[in-house]
Amino acid sequence: MYWSTILGFTTLVGAVPQFGGGGGVTMLRFGCAQVVIDRLDPLVNPGSVPSPHVHQIVGGNTFNASMTTGDVSTAASCTTCAFSEDFSNYWTANLYFKARNGTYKRVPQGGAAYQFNDNFSTQIAGGVLVYYVSAQPGKITAFKPGFRMLVGDAMARSRTGTKLKKQNCYRCYTGPNFGGDFAAPCADGTLDTEYLPKKQCAGGIRSNILFPTCWDGKNLDTPNHQDHVAYPTTGPADFLSLGGACPSTHPIRIPQLMYEVVWDTTKFNNPADWPTDGSQPFYFSTGDNTGYGQHGDYVFGWKGDSLQKAMDTSGCMGAKCSTLANQAITNAKSCSIKPIVQEDHEGWLTELPGLSMPMA
Repeated sequence: MYWSTILGFTTLVGAVPQFGGGGGVTMLRFGCAQVVIDRLDPLVNPGSVPSPHVHQIVGGNTFNASMTTGDVSTAASCTTCAFSEDFSNYWTANLYFKARNGTYKRVPQGGAAYQFNDNFSTQIAGGVLVYYVSAQPGKITAFKPGFRMLVGDAMARSRTGTKLKKQNCYRCYTGPNFGGDFAAPCADGTLDTEYLPKKQCAGGIRSNILFPTCWDGKNLDTPNHQDHVAYPTTGPADFLSLGGACPSTHPIRIPQLMYEVVWDTTKFNNPADWPTDGSQPFYFSTGDNTGYGQHGDYVFGWKGDSLQKAMDTSGCMGAKCSTLANQAITNAKSCSIKPIVQEDHEGWLTELPGLSMPMA
């Protein structure tokens, strides 16, 4: 994501009491290379091998079907993320292209745009760009060991309300090198949509998933992985903003967490390969071709109080912060996990793994 517009906004933010007065804003923006592609989901389907659909996972190497509910960082030995103290796991569903003959091909992921002198994130092809925003440094409570959450509904195929309008969106890149990559995500309906783009995107598709920013202060998780977190009383906050007051049931402000994935759909842009009825041909591994079912899973795994220190430090931008240590991309990419479920992730498939979808 390009930041000329947004960085101007953060300057304004620092001068407005709503955003913490002169404290500024901290925005960690860093890449995490892929640690594994697997059909596992330790949040929604703990212990199940396989789970219903395929995920792409980044972060620490403790990811498995039955992850500890304790401190993940004490069990991990490496991470694919730029910050070497972040052993969290971040995962989303994979995206597939459906050809006219009914077969499916996984859509590869690209690296992130070069920003903040961050070469690491440009080399995470197959990975995820992660953001942690502290809109009020010193007054944001970092997640605790054992914290987990899920945002989105994998079964959603439409949306009637606007609750998640600023939390789940897609940008259709207008050209190569992240063409049209400006302005904050999910804020402008002319730039971003809640559904998968319905046309060929010359530079691929960017997807963004934002998480709630209020916590009940008691539960590290709940049965549906959502009830312990909430949105401000005025609704989801814009990216980089504090938003309204947290509800009395969830009074603790937590970092604004966002995932960003660049789907390289460019190799599938030939109109002759698209459905004859003109509909768009991309499906998430859940079987969703609307995009409304986009969702993100999170298991906190930062070492000690490293994230809290960063959230308390004003003005950290990008993949550098005075309180955090970095690692080289070569070290990150050497961290991996062997898939448990043995499935083809690169070839053409007659159906999506775990789903029995009718052939076109």
